[in-house]
Amino acid sequence: MKFTPWALLPSAAAALFIGSVQADVDYVDQQALHDIQAAVSAQRIQQDIEKLVSFGTRHTLSETESDTRGIGAARRWIKAEFERISAECGGCLEVYYQSRVISGEPRIPDPVEVVSVIAVQKGTVDPGRYVIMSGDIDSRVTDIMNYTSDAPGANDNASGVAGTLEAARVLSKYDFAGSIVYAALAGEEQGLFGGKIMAEQAQKDGWRIKAVLNNDMIGNIEGINGVINNTTARIFAEGTRQDETPEDVRRRRFMGGEVDSPSRNVARYIDWMADRYIPNLDTMVIYRLDRFARGGHHRPFNDLGYPGVRIMETNENYNRQHQDIRVEDGIAYGDTIDGVDFDYAAKLTALNAVSLAGMAWAPSPPAQVKIAGAVSPNTTLSWAAPSAEEKDLIKGYRVYWRHTDAPNWEFSRFAGDVTEFTLENVVIDNYFFGVASVSQDGFESPVVYPGAAGAFGE
Repeated sequence: MKFTPWALLPSAAAALFIGSVQADVDYVDQQALHDIQAAVSAQRIQQDIEKLVSFGTRHTLSETESDTRGIGAARRWIKAEFERISAECGGCLEVYYQSRVISGEPRIPDPVEVVSVIAVQKGTVDPGRYVIMSGDIDSRVTDIMNYTSDAPGANDNASGVAGTLEAARVLSKYDFAGSIVYAALAGEEQGLFGGKIMAEQAQKDGWRIKAVLNNDMIGNIEGINGVINNTTARIFAEGTRQDETPEDVRRRRFMGGEVDSPSRNVARYIDWMADRYIPNLDTMVIYRLDRFARGGHHRPFNDLGYPGVRIMETNENYNRQHQDIRVEDGIAYGDTIDGVDFDYAAKLTALNAVSLAGMAWAPSPPAQVKIAGAVSPNTTLSWAAPSAEEKDLIKGYRVYWRHTDAPNWEFSRFAGDVTEFTLENVVIDNYFFGVASVSQDGFESPVVYPGAAGAFGE
């Protein structure tokens, strides 16, 4: 199939099309995503954060036998909440512990069972395809090895776990084509162990993970720099994939893709969801794995080649992170609940929920996307036909392109239910290109950049 943009437009309109910074992108507005956004409850998130804080400390090395204090009580309560949510949707969630004994590590010298809580909502069309939302169970104070002092961890990261529970409550009322996973991961502060365990198990089990949305601190609006703002959020996304082969590196050098990893295009997708469905929220896509020289639980998934991003507040307050609870020189230190804005946490939870729903209702991102057009006035993209499971789900495919210095996709054309599409008089050297899958009712997958650099996996 071919499309000639300039031939269909008057000369003045063609000039506007070429030079416009506004996205020439059609999109089907989805009322269900507006409904999901509206269903997220700040009150329920507040109640969950208060409950998690009530356990005193959730340090990975803390108490496991008590029913009221420590990491053991916290994870049992989280599992019970997921099970209650599942009961309300007729058993739609598979809830289980995922664990491994860790020892001999700098922050876990003696044997400790690191236990995460996982809830899986299986897809009805392609259950082997997964999108994941995660938050971290554990908390800490100044001394990373101090597992007895109170470490409320209200924002870091009861907010992320509460958001994950709330997303499960809202999304479990719907059926999706692909599977959604809600994960409360353990051992983050001691070395990202919960994420490592889950990513390795997913790889072993053959999960086709298309996105990991790691939520780590989504409740603070007052920055250490004095800025107070509840209208922005950050999405951290790495550039080049971590599982590149030497041949992949060589091809990327000549064909591009260093700003179009699947993680980056998941971030762009979430950014668009914020613009379309989350009132009064502007997201910043940060071209970095995480904050400067720091890390989070999406990294173990990135390490194995899975797309993963970190969603979090824009304005961090370091007086409330990794601190003993105290007052010095009139400054209050510690991650206590009075530092959490529950409406803001609900806003970021809603962003996760609509993004997960959009990806799970959409078909899988296109596979085997290729591009051709060197020394030609035209650019041709091709991709694999849909799987047998998704054949009836697919309406077609949308081709995207943007100027090479543009952060987001600027132009698009619906190609139809084909596996090849040519953009005539759109020169390959002047743009970046990609392809998204489109469902019968208009839900789109993230955009896939051609070649190994942008591939979401098969």
